[in-house]
Amino acid sequence: MSSYPSSPPSPPLASPSLRSAGPSRSAVITALRTAGCVFAEDEAELLISTAATPADLAAMVARRAAGQPLEHVLGWAEFAGLRVSVGPGVFVPRRRTEFLLGQAVDLGRRAAGRTGGGTVAVDLCCGSGAVGAALAAAVDGVELYAADIEPAAVRCARRNVTAAGGEVYEGDLFAPLPARLRGRIDVLVANVPYVPTEEVGLLPPEAREYEPLVALDGGADGLDVLRRVTAVAPEWLAPGGHLLVETSELQAPQAVETFARNGLTPRVATCDELYATVVIGTRPDGPEAAKTR
Repeated sequence: MSSYPSSPPSPPLASPSLRSAGPSRSAVITALRTAGCVFAEDEAELLISTAATPADLAAMVARRAAGQPLEHVLGWAEFAGLRVSVGPGVFVPRRRTEFLLGQAVDLGRRAAGRTGGGTVAVDLCCGSGAVGAALAAAVDGVELYAADIEPAAVRCARRNVTAAGGEVYEGDLFAPLPARLRGRIDVLVANVPYVPTEEVGLLPPEAREYEPLVALDGGADGLDVLRRVTAVAPEWLAPGGHLLVETSELQAPQAVETFARNGLTPRVATCDELYATVVIGTRPDGPEAAKTR
């Protein structure tokens, strides 16, 4: 699930040049490279351009060299061309999830064309709210909502999603969402945790040590949260509405079965370039479904 590079070794103590008032670019690169950062030069440029003062830069380099995710150190992550606010204890949006976003954008635009109005979208298990914010930026007239159970994530999402004109709620899955959304959601994006419990310990230290376990651990087979979302999603989707989740390639067949068992018409979309797999379930749009609209 992680998109981090290979794990860095335990870092050495910061050199005297980094403890000075103004670490040089070469000193920053050396410290990062010694700590095992694969893209030391690129990271150095980001740290230098983000730091407000030389002292801030020295502190940021020390945090990164200690193994903290670059995005947590910077205070932001790049996602789909946006600079998304992130912070300690918040799941860092992965580049592979841009494929999930792309599928959601396409479906959101189709929904707007089909209904002739705005698209109702929900970013469930939203983390930083990156997917929701990017969706709102790409689809005109989105009525956006987001929810997460982690307080730190909710605080972060409120910065990103509110700026995009959306609302953010704290709680478990659908529980905190306004009841008025039942039967109205056109695009439901749920980037649920899908790492099997026994495999969490195999994730890079940046993920397992600095991101919340609830955002990573998907249960014995990685699909526990997906099952919970899928069981309830049809009650919240509009007729013809879509549920999108990210899974691994191996998990996709089980996810498809789960979608179908809960009355959603499933299909799988993949992107070899990003190693991304997305399962999409559509609520039927027949006469019976229309009664709940």
